[in-house]
Formats: sequence, structure tokens, C-alpha cells
Amino acid sequence: MFTQLGNQKNANSNRTLPWIYGPGFTALDAIGPYELLRSLPESEVRFVHHDVGPVTADSNVLTIMTTHSLEETPTPDIILVPGSGTHTLIAAQDEVLRAWLNKVHLTTKRTLSVCTGSVILAAAGLLKDKPATTHWLAQDYLEQFGAIARRNDRVVKTGKTVTAAGVSAGIDLALTVIDDLCGRDYAELVQLQVEYDPQPHLNSGHPTKASEIVVDKAKQRMLGRAEL
Repeated sequence: MFTQLGNQKNANSNRTLPWIYGPGFTALDAIGPYELLRSLPESEVRFVHHDVGPVTADSNVLTIMTTHSLEETPTPDIILVPGSGTHTLIAAQDEVLRAWLNKVHLTTKRTLSVCTGSVILAAAGLLKDKPATTHWLAQDYLEQFGAIARRNDRVVKTGKTVTAAGVSAGIDLALTVIDDLCGRDYAELVQLQVEYDPQPHLNSGHPTKASEIVVDKAKQRMLGRAEL
């Protein structure tokens, strides 16, 4: 029914949308955008990894089944690479994954990342000399892989590549993509459906807003459990 609502600009039928999962993925990086982007008309969502099977999040509790292998997904329309609190650099060194990303990026309509997923894109060479964002604690890694870090931006669009900052920013990314592909009316419809109306009573969601004590404690906590 959604295809009849809103302005379907540049809409394509039978879009394939793979989410690139790997061990240690951050759940909201993936599930937040999924809940919105699955509403794109005529779309097939896939959860993709080297092989079909269970993949456990960085919490070591939540497990999601991948539905297709990389080999089974040679020409996706939109790809999304979520980040990881524990395995980003491992994924960034995965030669098979990097080769697949380079190949499919040639024909994707959108190449997306959330949180440290952009570090994986950068390691694959897809963000060379391009502005991008990632989790605030991983911005230096973007620059090490040749990207131009936009440290204070929540969503960065460069051509067909769209990167989001940490974790919750993936929802903003999803709305940005839906607006681009389907128009504002449809994007607002999806926003209302999921009641995305954030009104936190706190204001500590970025290092520029948090106190020095909170920033230091956050760094200690995250670096104490992460390889990135």
C-alpha cells in the first residue's frame, strides 16, 4: 500500500537491500535503519555475510541469522554496513569482504554505513578523499584510511555514499535515504509509523555536549572492551 503514498521519485522496483553482518556487530546500527528501510517499496531485504547462519552481536547475547551469502548477492541496489564495538578492524582487514564491497559499489544506488561501518568502507578504499563520519571515538581511523572525517556531522552524503555517526544516527540516515528515493511525504509517513520523535531529557549525546568527566568515562568504558 505504501507505493501509493507520497512522491515516489527515482523509485525502482525489486530493490535488493543487503545488511552486511559480521560477528560482533552493534545491534542498533543494523536494526534501527532496517526498521525504516524495509518500508522502501518493492524491496527485498537480505542479511548478508560470508555464509548463511547465526551471527552474534557485540553484546554476546543477541544473535541474528544471515539469509544470504556475499556470493549470492552480486548486484545489490542498496548496501548497509553496520559498525561493531569489538570487531571493526577485523572486518576492515577481511580481503573477501573488501573485494565484494568494491565490486558491488560500482553498481549500487546507495552505499550506506552506520557508526564504525564507515571505517570498513574506508578500509576498502571507498571513502578515499571523501567526507564521511563515524562514531566519535573512531574518527581518527577514518582519516588513517584516507577519508575526510566530519567529526560533528550526524549524517554525511557524498554522491551515492551516505555515512552516519554512532549507533542511533542510523535512524537519521535511513530517513535521509527514504527522503532521497521516495520523497518527503513518504519519508514523513515512515517517520510517523515508527514514532521517531526523540525528546531525550539528557543532552550528552556527543563529546561537544557532554562534560569532560562523562567523555573520559565513556572512553575508558568503550576502549576497555573494544579492539577499536
